[in-house]
Amino acid sequence: MRREPGKERPENQGPEKEKLTRRGFLGAGSAALAAAGMLSAKDLAAQEQETPQKAKTNRSASDPGPTNSAIDAANPDSNNPLISDAGGVQTFKYPFSFAHKRLHDGGWSREVTVRELPVSKSLAGVNMRLTAGGIRELHWHTAAEWAFMLYGSARITCIDPEGKSFVADVKEGDLWYFPTGIPHSIQGLPSDGAEFLLVFDDGNFSEYETVLLSDWMAHTPRDVVAKNFGVSRHALEKMPTKELFIFQAEVPGPLAEDQRIAAGKLGASPVDFAFRTTQSAPAKRLKSGEVRIVDSSSFKVATQVAAAIVTVRPGGLRELHWHPNADEWQFFISGKARQTVFATGGRARTMDFETGDVGYVQKTLPHYIENTGNTDLKFLEMFKSSYYQDLALSEWLAHTPPELVAAHLRLDKATLDTLPREKPLILPE
Repeated sequence: MRREPGKERPENQGPEKEKLTRRGFLGAGSAALAAAGMLSAKDLAAQEQETPQKAKTNRSASDPGPTNSAIDAANPDSNNPLISDAGGVQTFKYPFSFAHKRLHDGGWSREVTVRELPVSKSLAGVNMRLTAGGIRELHWHTAAEWAFMLYGSARITCIDPEGKSFVADVKEGDLWYFPTGIPHSIQGLPSDGAEFLLVFDDGNFSEYETVLLSDWMAHTPRDVVAKNFGVSRHALEKMPTKELFIFQAEVPGPLAEDQRIAAGKLGASPVDFAFRTTQSAPAKRLKSGEVRIVDSSSFKVATQVAAAIVTVRPGGLRELHWHPNADEWQFFISGKARQTVFATGGRARTMDFETGDVGYVQKTLPHYIENTGNTDLKFLEMFKSSYYQDLALSEWLAHTPPELVAAHLRLDKATLDTLPREKPLILPE
């Protein structure tokens, strides 16, 4: 399917207030796996011609020594790999629950970048929470920002390249996109603010490396700022002396009034930087789930990031497939899943995922995602591309001469005839 179209960390970080929960333990296990994932491709290849594993009931799989039972229970396919696995594939999972949380008066944030998940070179993610009135201060990035609202509602603002304003309210399920260098802000709305996911088109991106209004002014001579604003230095005495990043303020007024004032003489921007997913039909809806695609063909401003929003019912499968045009960065919104990634050299690895986990699959590597829970599985597929593209095993085989397929897989005609003739995306149809 194809649709074309440095700075140091602040000194005023709040203390880590979260208790060490089960999710924290699970994250710790994933972090240890991530450290192992930093092996070079040469090291991985050297490991990978192993003797096939025996059945899981074999006594050789027992582990009588010290172990962390909570981590093992949450990662069964790492603790006791499938017989079809052949290790040495880089770790492709990291939970946000283990990421450092920056606590502020007004909200918090945490990030998963290539530093936390070494395989994730093309995209990075930030999970952020704002209270009602809490502000992610006026700023811009050296990377493009794509966002998905997970909870609540927020007001977003920016100006376009012509200096015209954009002010809008977004709610759960909505998206926004701010290109590189476009200044913007986010503020939580009543009654309980917002939580959202930010995805950046650079695996090395860090939220610590952002141009912030307060930080910029704090590092500009006050007499220069006064001259620029046409005011006295005395009028600037209360300006912050370091970055705000996230801070608490009063909830904003009516949207229409903010839009009117921000528009000024230039008028509002003709560009819509927000996207309402409820206003677009899914690319495919089946009894086993649905796939909703958002790329530059439907969300015009999103020229650097494409996405699929996927829901898989219990027992369902996001079919065996691969992406020819870009690496895939995943975020698991709800439910439980397992995923096997097949790599070159006869290597394969299966890992387990649940709410809040980040996954990553390198470009062209085959994989599937299976719902292993008893509730709906919902996750994002993110790509550093202007368009979404995937190829499925079923469509490959359906459009290949059947005799050729039979010769490879040793299937009889009756079996060949039952294979999917179209690309289902989610199975069973």
